Amino acid sequence: MNNTPPSFFSRIAIAIGSFFAILGNGRLAADVQRVRGGERLAADVPPQEVRVEVPVEKIVEVRIEVPVEKIVEKTVEKRVEVPVEKLVEKLVEKTVQLPTETAALQLLGLLQREARFVDFIQEDVAPYTDAEIGAAARVVHEGCRKVLREHFALAPVRAEAEGSRITLQAGFDAAAVRLTGNVVGQAPFTGTLGHRGWQVTEVKLPQLTDTAAAKVLAQAEVEL
Repeated sequence: MNNTPPSFFSRIAIAIGSFFAILGNGRLAADVQRVRGGERLAADVPPQEVRVEVPVEKIVEVRIEVPVEKIVEKTVEKRVEVPVEKLVEKLVEKTVQLPTETAALQLLGLLQREARFVDFIQEDVAPYTDAEIGAAARVVHEGCRKVLREHFALAPVRAEAEGSRITLQAGFDAAAVRLTGNVVGQAPFTGTLGHRGWQVTEVKLPQLTDTAAAKVLAQAEVEL
């Protein structure tokens, strides 16, 4: 605590402030009156040592022995028999279905053999007239149609006629039906059937004796 007496100007400021404070606070005025009467400030009174005796009870240590039972863990092995069908189903669910290229190569080979499909797609049709392209497209169309009829069984996804109004209930097969237009909210949805869709019900590809040969879509022709 700094005990240096304040300067003259500081005392003037303290006196003016104290004057208004004493006028507005009766308790402060009484404290000032006691100090002016010779009473010592609380900060100047040395602290008195107060000694308080607190009775302490005597602590007696008592040892109590509690019997503890020994716990023995027993492991019971239970044999659970799971049907083989269930195991197979779980294995199938976890198996990732990888696409096989053999079937795709077979299809391309059939389209090339019956419709010259690969030749038509690989050809640059820019130099040809529309009539020439149309004549070639007719051959490709007939050959592709023959391949589909002989090796695939096709059926429409929806039985309704195109242009009719249909309602799709909640839980409809999103893989078989594609919603277009302003799709807002939740099913049921009511709209116009723009295309019935196609789905394959049966595949009848020929059996291959040499899978490596399937990569040859069309043999090179050498005239002797």
